[in-house]
Amino acid sequence: MSAGPDDDDYERLLAFRAELRRFVRWSEEAARSAGLTPALHQLLLAVRGARKPEGPTIGAVAEALLVRHHTAVELAQRAEASGLLERIRDDADHRVVHLRLTAEGETRLADLSEQHLHAIRPLAKRLTDLAS
Repeated sequence: MSAGPDDDDYERLLAFRAELRRFVRWSEEAARSAGLTPALHQLLLAVRGARKPEGPTIGAVAEALLVRHHTAVELAQRAEASGLLERIRDDADHRVVHLRLTAEGETRLADLSEQHLHAIRPLAKRLTDLAS
C-alpha cells in the first residue's frame, strides 16, 4: 500500500497548477489584447481545430468547450455578429447548423495561435520537468 504523496509531490502539484494558471491568465490577456473575449477565442479555436470541411456543429463545439448547448449558441451568435464566423445549415438536415470561420476569424485566430504556440513550447518543457 502506498504511503501517499510526500512533500515533493505536493510541491510539484502546486508548481504544476501555478504554471497552468499563469498560462491561462496570459492566454486570456492575449485574447483581450487581440480584441476578443477569452470565450470567443476558445470558440474560434474549437471551430478551426475540428478539422471538418463543413465545420463542426454547435453541439460538437459545446462539447469541446465543456459548455451547455445554449451557451455555445450564444457564443456563435456573438462571433457571427462580430464577423468572425458564419453559421451554415446542413444541406441534408436543416436542423443541423455548422460553424465556419470567416476570413477575419481565420486571421485573428492565426495571429493568436502563433503567439500561443510560441508560449506553450517553454511551458511544455517546464511541465515535463515537473513530472520527473
